[in-house]
Amino acid sequence: MMQPSNIEDACLMNKRLLFVTGTRADYGKLEPLALAAQKAGFNISFFITGMHMMKRYGETRLEVRRFIGADFFEYVNQREGDAQDLILSKTILGFSDFLNEHRPDLVVIHGDRIEALGAAIVCALNYIQSAHIEGGEVSGTIDEILRHCNTKLCSSHFVSSDAAMLRVLSLGEHKSRVFNIGSPELDSHKHPSGISIEEVKKRYEIPFEDYGIVIFHPVTTELKNIGSQAEYLFTSLEQSKKNFVVILPNNDPGTEKIINEINKLPPDRFRVIPSMRFNYFSELMKNASIMVGNSSAGVREAPFIGLPSIDIGSRQNKRSQSSSVFSCSAYEQSKLLDLIQKLWGRKERQDMSFGTGLAASNFINVISNQAFWQLSLQKEFYSHG
Repeated sequence: MMQPSNIEDACLMNKRLLFVTGTRADYGKLEPLALAAQKAGFNISFFITGMHMMKRYGETRLEVRRFIGADFFEYVNQREGDAQDLILSKTILGFSDFLNEHRPDLVVIHGDRIEALGAAIVCALNYIQSAHIEGGEVSGTIDEILRHCNTKLCSSHFVSSDAAMLRVLSLGEHKSRVFNIGSPELDSHKHPSGISIEEVKKRYEIPFEDYGIVIFHPVTTELKNIGSQAEYLFTSLEQSKKNFVVILPNNDPGTEKIINEINKLPPDRFRVIPSMRFNYFSELMKNASIMVGNSSAGVREAPFIGLPSIDIGSRQNKRSQSSSVFSCSAYEQSKLLDLIQKLWGRKERQDMSFGTGLAASNFINVISNQAFWQLSLQKEFYSHG
C-alpha cells in the first residue's frame, strides 16, 4: 500500500469507498477502479445485490468476493419474476438500512440498472457523496431514462467519452463535477488476461476451435415482440452453420422469452453459459471470430479489441460510431447471414472512442485531489448558454 507523504494525503487515505454492484457487467467496470483505489490507499467495500445473488445467473457474488482486502455486504433485492418497480423499492429499503449503519465517504455506482438508481436515490436523500460511472450514454431502452436520472441524483460523474460529457453538461451539471476517464473495463482488455484460451475452453467446456459470441438481452420497451426477435435471431445463427458461445441475458422483463429460444438451440454448435469471470470473458473475446447481439460489449469492448460485431435491434441505438460495428434487425435474416459470412474472423482496427485503457489511473487522479472532496452536495442546475 502506498504510504502518505503528508497530512493531506493521510486524510485521503482514510476515505472509505463503497462500490454498489448488481450484475456481472457492472462489476467488470467497477473492479479496475476499486483495485486502483485500493492500491492508492483508499478503503474499499462492496454492496453486492441484484443478479449477483441469483443461482440461475451463476451466483456471481462469489466472483466479487474474490477481491482481496475489501469488505463485503450482501443483500437479496429480488425474486425471480419481480417487477422492476418492486425491485427498486426493495433496493431502496435495503440500501437505506445499510447506510444507517455504514456511512461511506463515497458511493460509486455504474450506469443504468435498478440497483444503481436505488443507491443514487438513497445517497441523494442522505447527503452522501456519490460518483456515477458512464453517465451521459444513449441507448434504445428504459435504461437511458434511468441513466439520466442517476446523473441528476449523483454528485460527480466519470464519463467514458467527450460526447457523453457534453450530454451530462446539457443536463445542467457543472463542468467541475464531470470527468472523462474512458470506459473502465477497457483497462482489463488492454492487458493480458493472465490465462490462455485453452484454459477458458476447459473451464467452461467450450468444444469449438472457431466460434462467435452471442449476448442478446431483453429490451423492456419491446416486450411484445422480444420473443419473436430472439426466435428470428437464433434461427439465423443456426442457419449460418457456425459455432457460438451464448451468454445468458440479464434478468430484465422479457428474459424468459429469450431463454426459451436459447433452450431450443442444438448443443453441438451452441455452448450456453450463465456467466463468466471477467478475465475469462476477455480472453474469450480476444480469440472470437465475431460478436452478435445487443450487449454493450459489442459496441464498446469489441471495437477496442478489434473484434467485428453485429448489433441487433434498438438496445444500443446510437451508442457507437465504430466502423467495426454493423447494425441489423433480428428480422433481417438474409442481411444477418451475409454479415456473418462477410465479417467472420476479420480483424478490425482498434477503436479508442471510449478510452485508451487508462480509466483507473484517471479516476485516481481525480479522487486524490482534495478539490473533489470539497464538491458541494447542494447541486444547482447550471446553464451552459
